[in-house]
Amino acid sequence: MKHISVLVPRGDVALGTIEGPFKFFLFVNDFLAAMGREPAFQVQTVGINMDVQKYGGVFAVTPEVTIESLQRTDLIIIPAVNGDRDTVIESNKDFFPWIASQHRQGSEVASLCVGAFLLAATGLLSGRNCTTHWMSAPDFKRMFPDVNLMDNRVITDENRLYTSGGANTFWNLLVYLIEKYIDREMAIYTTKFFMIEIDRNTQSPFIMFTGQKEHEDDVIRKAQDFIEKSFQEKITVDQLSEMFAIGRRSFERRFKKATSNSVVEYIQRVKIEAAKKSFEVTRKNVTELMYEVGYTDTKAFRSTFKKITGLSPIEYRNKYNKSAMSA
Repeated sequence: MKHISVLVPRGDVALGTIEGPFKFFLFVNDFLAAMGREPAFQVQTVGINMDVQKYGGVFAVTPEVTIESLQRTDLIIIPAVNGDRDTVIESNKDFFPWIASQHRQGSEVASLCVGAFLLAATGLLSGRNCTTHWMSAPDFKRMFPDVNLMDNRVITDENRLYTSGGANTFWNLLVYLIEKYIDREMAIYTTKFFMIEIDRNTQSPFIMFTGQKEHEDDVIRKAQDFIEKSFQEKITVDQLSEMFAIGRRSFERRFKKATSNSVVEYIQRVKIEAAKKSFEVTRKNVTELMYEVGYTDTKAFRSTFKKITGLSPIEYRNKYNKSAMSA
């Protein structure tokens, strides 16, 4: 039987990322019992101490055990904690040596949504792949440049470390673990019971590109503003570097440093974000929207759209446009 530790962190915790995993594994035990099989999991809430943690001023969670008293566990679940990242990390730093020690002894560790910030703060993700909520990606890249953030992914699995993407994608990680720990049949059963989309592997369709402007380079910010206002035009790197009187190579280096995107990637993402919004609210066809956002090559537009969103233009329109769905 696997012992699962659901951490009870300090701070503004998304309560569902404590309650959800806790109940999920117990439900799986019930499913197994109904099939005449032995329970697979022992689940406990674990705190730095036994203090009751209040979330939202309404909900209280009492740890069943402390990290000091729990000598060995098989899987550690790190819930999502919202708020100022540095404050969250400082408030929960006493967890980190225990998590790292348990991992050295063979335990697995799974972070849910922005729980990845706490996992990264342990140092265990250094040089490894990771995902988190796409909206928190710029902060994560800034705080943990040594971690390979794959913010389009729903799940990462490397070296007994698991991470999930944003919000409710943690359910996909839980299903993934059930398939790994038990079997595919039980994983499918849980997806049907909880109505979870199985084998979802990208959160790209949900990502809204808002531009990375939390930097101090005013020239690059002006270049970003120009790109966003001129997305209908064909924009080149040479055009931008000349406009702002900076050599091309220096401009590209500064742009990448400030935004974490190359100039070409940024232009593509701005154009595709504009196309996405039009697909959501208009009945324009792919060719019309392609020209509207400054593309003239249908193949290039379709390829770039799918690379960024994970869906073809038609698939995206059918998924998010109410008129298209009812047509």
